Amino acid sequence: MFNREERKGLKGLQRRNPITRAGVTIIVIKIQRLLAQIRWLVVVALCLPLAMAEAEGESFYKGKTLRFVVGSAPANFYDSWARLIARYWGKHIPGNPTVIVHNMPGAGSISATNFVYGVAKADGLTVLLPNNSIYIEQLVGRKEARFDLRKFHWLGSASQDSIIMYMRADTGLRTVADIVKAKQPPSCGGSGTTSSDYIIARILELTVGAKINSVSGYQGGSDADLAVEKGEIACRAHTLASHFGREPFNGWHKKSFDFHILQSGRKRDPRAAEAQTVYEIMDEFKVASAKRRVAQALLSGGEFGRPVLVTPGTPAERLKMLRDSFRNVLKDAELLAEAKRARMDVEYTAGEELETLVREVLNQPAEVVEQAKKILGS
Repeated sequence: MFNREERKGLKGLQRRNPITRAGVTIIVIKIQRLLAQIRWLVVVALCLPLAMAEAEGESFYKGKTLRFVVGSAPANFYDSWARLIARYWGKHIPGNPTVIVHNMPGAGSISATNFVYGVAKADGLTVLLPNNSIYIEQLVGRKEARFDLRKFHWLGSASQDSIIMYMRADTGLRTVADIVKAKQPPSCGGSGTTSSDYIIARILELTVGAKINSVSGYQGGSDADLAVEKGEIACRAHTLASHFGREPFNGWHKKSFDFHILQSGRKRDPRAAEAQTVYEIMDEFKVASAKRRVAQALLSGGEFGRPVLVTPGTPAERLKMLRDSFRNVLKDAELLAEAKRARMDVEYTAGEELETLVREVLNQPAEVVEQAKKILGS
């Protein structure tokens, strides 16, 4: 509080005049008390806004319902993730709101994304789990996509996963090279133009000349799998995690009903070691770099995993609570135990990272965008 010279001067003054010495001591004590009060007021001033925001958030969410919109049908793997998270999320949000899942399938989750972006209130009470390839709709400028993913607030992702393409074994097709040489193109099914099977089919056509008939319009993955089982279509592409450890695929594998054609990761997943990666296939066919870049842009969905977003314009303090609670629920011991039993691999990615990723994947050169539009029929 005082430097050396000032302290020396005070001591000298006190030695010369006892009365002055007592007066100076009193002044010093008062100054110290005043400084302590100022420090306390500074701490209060810094902490008060945070405490008020937390109290406001708790009072806001108390007794409320958080609507968890999923862009796919019930029993789809996206739906399974949403329901798993919803069962435990409320207890990690201040005020402990009820969390309900609302399925809104249609057009590869465009309908759900349009709703949360343009209809739902920006009050922090509506969150969205779309298909992880929803960004492609915006990339190619699909007129039905009335949203800007860069304006959403991204809360995070619960997992990351690669795509696997399977084929009915009775087709006799075992590799992409077999598809290229096939006289009759196989038919693959999915929900829309951003579903994994449609994207894989178009990438194979662009890069290696493989012909695949894409049948769209299925409400969810389960419907497409049933169509494969009935023989309506021969193949489908979806995530590796949703293919292994559950029905109908466990039964299929025991009967050798299906064969794994390819996977989208850079390395082969040991669960499907026989399936080539897309990158191995492009190396085999010596695909040009320009076409490779288009393929990479369209295959970024796996990096988004199971993304959860909240309406643009959501108040900052509620956004923080939702992000914090989303991160915490994915550490919840009961959730992790249930996920393990269901063979669902939890791998958290922060919302801020996803916001950076979506800006990067949407910032493509004009020639890549045009090629993507061409192959996706935009």
